[in-house]
Amino acid sequence: MRLFRAYEAYTRAFAEITRRAPARFAARHWHVARADAYERLELYRRTLDPAVADLSTLLGAEVEETAVWSAMKAAFEGFVAGRADAELAETFFNSASRRIFHTVGVDPRAEFVSAAPPSLPEAGSDLLVTLDGGAGTEAALLQALAAFRFSADWEDPARDARQAAGRLDAMLKGAWGAPGFEALDLLRCVFFRSKGAYLVGRVRRGKDARPFVLALLNPRGRIVVDAVLADGDEASIVFSFTRSYFHVESSHPAALVAFLKTLMPKKPVAELYTAIGFNKRGKTELFRDLLRQLAKSEDRFVEAPGVAGMVMLVFTLPSYDVVFKVIRDSFAPPKTTGRQDVLDKYRLVFHHARAGRLADVQEFEHLSFPISRFDPQLLERLLAAASRTVELRGNEVVLHHLFTERRLTPLDIVLREAGTEAARAAAVDFGEAIRDLAKANIFPGDVLPKNFGLTRHGRVVFYDYDEICFLTDVNFRELPGGSDEGDESAEPPFWVGPDDVFPEELFTFMGLRGPAREAFLERHADLLGVRFWLDAQRRTRAGEIIDVFPYARERRLG
Repeated sequence: MRLFRAYEAYTRAFAEITRRAPARFAARHWHVARADAYERLELYRRTLDPAVADLSTLLGAEVEETAVWSAMKAAFEGFVAGRADAELAETFFNSASRRIFHTVGVDPRAEFVSAAPPSLPEAGSDLLVTLDGGAGTEAALLQALAAFRFSADWEDPARDARQAAGRLDAMLKGAWGAPGFEALDLLRCVFFRSKGAYLVGRVRRGKDARPFVLALLNPRGRIVVDAVLADGDEASIVFSFTRSYFHVESSHPAALVAFLKTLMPKKPVAELYTAIGFNKRGKTELFRDLLRQLAKSEDRFVEAPGVAGMVMLVFTLPSYDVVFKVIRDSFAPPKTTGRQDVLDKYRLVFHHARAGRLADVQEFEHLSFPISRFDPQLLERLLAAASRTVELRGNEVVLHHLFTERRLTPLDIVLREAGTEAARAAAVDFGEAIRDLAKANIFPGDVLPKNFGLTRHGRVVFYDYDEICFLTDVNFRELPGGSDEGDESAEPPFWVGPDDVFPEELFTFMGLRGPAREAFLERHADLLGVRFWLDAQRRTRAGEIIDVFPYARERRLG
């Protein structure tokens, strides 16, 4: 009962923080909204830790008895039976159990387990509002805007409905051969993140349906429609694993996830739970999905494609779209950081607004897989270079700590092997990624292409975090003039501090060649001078939260 009460306290606090989002958006309180986001991310730990300590005090030595937890599990199951958030409650129980036992693998006696894919309910009228498209696209969109009220009110709903209808009809004509739709289904809940809000649903014609997203902004104290999206890939980018979590009210998370899955069928259920703020449940779904993949496949874990890292050993299961990252026992020069520094960097990413350019990370402890599923060469390297984390127990490989990320194609491989146009496009988005990170007060530290990857949507994402830092902590400098370029002495002719960066030198590290080099310089030459970086620092230090949009410029109505 105490653990269940702790879970209820967590859900109440989670809902309370989430309910603040509409008011923050209407009042343009962006910094307060960011503080809310941080508070909600920390809420799980802040609720779970005292609950575990309370159980330890209450039960004493019995807290470590499996039979006690089996009885607790049966009672807890009764408490959550019939709840619309039962799956979240079970994850909370598992978190407490694993905190006590440091379970290696899974233990069905003391935690909830499931080998079956998640059963997701169909969205009903309590979740959706349906509008008739028979009167025309503009009329339906005007009715849709009227159905959603904000305390700041709309700036000009008739204008926005007219402009949005023109864009939507053009998209539908390209997809279906004619404009218009029969019905529009919209989720009743509004999705809030950073400075934006989103109405999410689908347009239907006969048996065909397409995702529909209206992106909203509040630039002047009144709400405006900023963009119209009606494509599965565009919706997927809005809900990307490279962005921070939405604040969205939902009494039935599984039903919300189920509806989003119909809009974005390629997106894993784990990522959808994480997208709506339940990252611990997302972690549970990811692990269970991995176990199902191992059960139905025969391939082995192998080293991930790309250049081997100096800090992490990275491996993957070829049939599964995830990489696993284990921290090395020691780092070769010139790395001067330690294990705790790396952990701090990865947790910085967890808390920070990721601007669509930082891959989401899940952190796991005490996982166990059969030795037979590991490539012998990979296993040898893991045991030799990460013995603090990896060990053999009988026929199992135990991984005491690791991070997971979505598997991407390393950018250096793309630039080397892709055709001319693909390489040019990747180089251009490489620069866009660096810009977006700067707008989010992030400097990658290491701009080698091997530390970036390409998503299936062609977006460049940074994923190697051991050198990441806040942009405002960097000292951007110009290279002093008058130095003797022919002097190859070991020491530079001027003093360089540990936080100094010379933008002119960034291009050297990028290693771009041929058309990719030309494309980058055409679009991003300003990244190689100090002015861009100093301006980004100035704006951030002045308190500005710089806009980074999860959709292309051409989708914007303004």
